[in-house]
Amino acid sequence: MADITNLENEEDLQAQIEEIEALSSIYGDEWCVIDEASRIFCIKISSDAEEQKMTACLQIILPPDYPSTAPPIYQINAAWLRGSERAKLANSLEDIYVEHAGESILYLWVERIRDFLVETSCSSESVVQQENVNITAEEEVVHDEDVPDFSLLRVEKAHLFMDQANDEEIPPIKNGNPITDRRSTFQPHLAPVVTPSQVKMVLEKLYENKKIASATHNIYAYRIFCEDKHSFLQDCEDDGETAAGGRLLHLLQILDVRNVMVVVSRWYGGILLGPDRFKHINNCARNILMEEGYIASTDEACKSGAKTKSSKSKKTK
Repeated sequence: MADITNLENEEDLQAQIEEIEALSSIYGDEWCVIDEASRIFCIKISSDAEEQKMTACLQIILPPDYPSTAPPIYQINAAWLRGSERAKLANSLEDIYVEHAGESILYLWVERIRDFLVETSCSSESVVQQENVNITAEEEVVHDEDVPDFSLLRVEKAHLFMDQANDEEIPPIKNGNPITDRRSTFQPHLAPVVTPSQVKMVLEKLYENKKIASATHNIYAYRIFCEDKHSFLQDCEDDGETAAGGRLLHLLQILDVRNVMVVVSRWYGGILLGPDRFKHINNCARNILMEEGYIASTDEACKSGAKTKSSKSKKTK
């Protein structure tokens, strides 16, 4: 029996290898290997339309018994995709799996999502939503040297995969004080999180608020410490504000905070802020982290430093 199981696992692994090679050659730079050993991959999918172009990111884990007996574990990340639209897409992917049980289905999934993007971008409602999301990036180029390099952190990044039914409660969400500059408003939100599913729950809860859901951008980042592996699950999202998510995650790393998620909502006021927008996003995040006790205030840090220096000098004497 064990020999049969091992043979099936080897066949599944070979099928996965062949499928990944094919997808890599088809999609090129859009296909990304996050952690090959753990079979974690990601692909950026876009509609082909020049105008009202829509994008989504499909993150997947291939279990050992895929494709023979198990489906891929997946999450679709897209700022505009929520509620009934998300459920509709998820159902269509499930139908593909059922129809092609035992077969490699990732290509079919990717193309179904692409078709969904095209269909959605053609609807008048999605055009309005996408215009709000696409007041993005301040209509300017962000230079590569200004953006933190996270390429070495790929294996650490957390992956929000659709969870089966779970009994986790929504973490308490704190809303911080807004910062307004030239009619643009930035407001931070914070929640303690210890699992990727809680991150998803927090986002869904925030989007239930019509004001937050209408924000031009909802930038977020989180870090979760895994005691057993002594490593971090961490990820970020720009939500159309180019490089903002990476900068926010970089701030959380510098401050060495853990088991926390920070979301910064921005309502664009019609006046370009340039690099100042990144300053406001990070200041919002730092302020709410300080208010909720995740980092010491400047005064406390100075006092602590003074005490440390004083005690050291006494010992020296």
